[in-house]
Amino acid sequence: MKEIAVIGFGVVGGGVVSLVDENQERIAQTAGDAVHVKYILDLRDFPDSPYADRVIHDVDTIMNDPEIALVVETMGGVHPALEFSTAALKAGKHVITSNKELVAKHGAELMRLADENGVAYLYEASVGGGIPLIRSIRTSLATDRVDAINGILNGTTNYILTRMRDGGISFDEALAEAQELGYAEKDPSADIHGFDAQRKIMILAAVATGYIADENDVYAETMSKLTTADMDAAKRLGGAVRLIGSFKREADGVSVFVCPRIVPGKNPLAHVDDVYNAASVAAALTGDVMYYGRGAGRYPTAGAVISDVAAALNGSYRTESVRTWENSPAGFVKKFADSKNRMYVRVSGASVQEVMDAAHLVFGDVAAVPGTPAGVSEFVTSLMTERQLSEGLSSLPGKVESALRILD
Repeated sequence: MKEIAVIGFGVVGGGVVSLVDENQERIAQTAGDAVHVKYILDLRDFPDSPYADRVIHDVDTIMNDPEIALVVETMGGVHPALEFSTAALKAGKHVITSNKELVAKHGAELMRLADENGVAYLYEASVGGGIPLIRSIRTSLATDRVDAINGILNGTTNYILTRMRDGGISFDEALAEAQELGYAEKDPSADIHGFDAQRKIMILAAVATGYIADENDVYAETMSKLTTADMDAAKRLGGAVRLIGSFKREADGVSVFVCPRIVPGKNPLAHVDDVYNAASVAAALTGDVMYYGRGAGRYPTAGAVISDVAAALNGSYRTESVRTWENSPAGFVKKFADSKNRMYVRVSGASVQEVMDAAHLVFGDVAAVPGTPAGVSEFVTSLMTERQLSEGLSSLPGKVESALRILD
């Protein structure tokens, strides 16, 4: 029997303990041995829990117990998760995590430490909840080259955008509804300002390339300024607004960024609604592959953790590609200003003729948006760099009410 410990007895940690206890036979078949949760580390006591007798408060109990082969870290945040993970790896214990912030910021050093100590540091649950995305790239696409990833990587923001589109309600109203339903935190800034999706696309880009970007090099744009007028414009263009994390290989590096985008209706991402996540992966040989499912939640995420537990204990993780990362070298992540996009633009406070004449002058070929409401001008630019787009927008007459990139 393999003894393991769970650090953090919240939603995901609690799900892990329950799944291990309730699926002993199946987990044993996959892991190669029976698995038992010996300790649960948390600051709190859980007197009413059936697992109350396993709850401890001293992390050294776990680190000093030679029976503990593996530690599951589901506490979130950087500190003390970094210190606990480091100690476990140095003690020769596998570490499995759902902590995307820790993986994005310190994954490279923790993977190197795991390699030095002959154990695993695995993180399937850090992106996409229960969607088997990371392991698929590391195994099924291991002999291919992943050239691009575009993903809806945050269920909270996707729910908000779905409600704005379908319910015709404002961003603030949709956010309040998401908070009431428990989809959004009391402080939703990590979700709505793109930081959660930023960390996840950084991780996916690292899985694809072996290099983890510095978060300061990865542009993240808030979606808090989106309006029902943007939803309407996207609909008239035949698509939907989604918060998209994007990675793309370029000739001289990679582009990695997060921002709200109008997704054309022909793209499956335009039809991913509510709290679901999805990622489109473009590989050189395989072509386009789509992953879809629940991006969060107690059991979907816990299930992803358990898959890593089994891979660590049965040793199959050793056959997976890109087991360690390097920090990205200077210039590897291209400046966002140099990335190329098409953009939807809405302008008020000037005549349509005046705006369109100026748009043709600064952007070249532009296309008017069908069904434009009275009192505003709308157009779509051709493909150009962010720097060119920004300079062009600043020279338009009137007030630029909205400028949304289009996912091509």
